Amino acid sequence: MSDLTQQDFVYATFPDLKGKRVVITGGGSGIGAELTTAFAGQGARVVFLDIAEEASRALESALSGAAAAPTFIKCDLTNIDELQSVFARIHEELGGVDILLNNAANDDRHDIEDVTPAYWDSRMNVNLRHMFFCTQAVLAGMKERGRGAILNFGSISWHLPHTHLHLYMTAKAGIEGMTRALARDAGHYGIRANTIIPGAVRTPRQQALWHNPEEEARILAGQCLPERVEMQDVAALALFLASDNARHCSGREYFVDAGFYGA
Repeated sequence: MSDLTQQDFVYATFPDLKGKRVVITGGGSGIGAELTTAFAGQGARVVFLDIAEEASRALESALSGAAAAPTFIKCDLTNIDELQSVFARIHEELGGVDILLNNAANDDRHDIEDVTPAYWDSRMNVNLRHMFFCTQAVLAGMKERGRGAILNFGSISWHLPHTHLHLYMTAKAGIEGMTRALARDAGHYGIRANTIIPGAVRTPRQQALWHNPEEEARILAGQCLPERVEMQDVAALALFLASDNARHCSGREYFVDAGFYGA
């Protein structure tokens, strides 16, 4: 087993990310906050969107001394008019978006019998629909510049046996199909699209709600590597896939799961 701790983790440096205009959805907490931290540390011009204002303002303040301090914009991504208005503001202020990280999601549990049409719509809006419309909002500028990178965040959940996540798993499966279609349609314009699929990542939310000692033991027993996947592992993969080092990576799913699936 590795003796590398979270505190010891050092991100690789990708010089081409410096100055890039990066938008991260759900960037105020959990994996999203680590993405914001990692890209700001590369000197990217990061704008992160979130509906959770308190946590996001705290992150913005904590990173005010970063190589390039990120900017928080409160946005309800389920409100398409608001989403489009925010992206119009970003285009006006930054002149465009080079890298989009569609990370925002919510993995609330439910029973199939309790799902109503309204709840179905709310889960699809939170976990899938906004990714399409965020992509739509940045696509014209990327096409004009002849380059861009879009990373959609999926989930290992639908690749493994799981319960009480019917709608979340449905949405996350759809993300992989959406990414493949996007990669084919946008590739002629130099735009890359990939899906990042985190495994059982140790986040504050997961630790508080689901990852009790019994669940952690189950996770470790199922992985090839007997170590928990950390938020930094996901951000490290995102940095690579967003960088020019991954210039010929597109239309694929990239797992960071310690071998939980497929091995």
